[in-house]
Amino acid sequence: MERLLWVCFGGALGSGARYLTSLVAARWFGAGFGWGTVFVNVTGSFLLGLIVAVAKARGLMGSTLYFALASGVMGGFTTYSSFNNETVTYVENGLLGRAAWNIGATVVLCLGAGFFGLRAGNWVGATR
Repeated sequence: MERLLWVCFGGALGSGARYLTSLVAARWFGAGFGWGTVFVNVTGSFLLGLIVAVAKARGLMGSTLYFALASGVMGGFTTYSSFNNETVTYVENGLLGRAAWNIGATVVLCLGAGFFGLRAGNWVGATR
């Protein structure tokens, strides 16, 4: 239960950091493109890789801190970082087919689900 609370606390911190980082990136790079999202996803991918590497080193990070940072903070900051970490792990382990499947399935299914969600929302809105 304690670990869950730390993950939830980390998630709140990560979500706030994502919001603030997106605002700063939009100011730096302009608001005409989703630079805030790109910046958050790239930064989150780097940070989760760093967290995973530190966690693998003996004695540098306990499991509760790992989950609070990886699932909590980084999960609140960006879920792309988890997708990236899983894909990189597949590639590092020589599972190129699994990596390709993860990339294709994530992009196609998530875009499809997003469009379906928009259609469903428009349908619900139209029937009110």
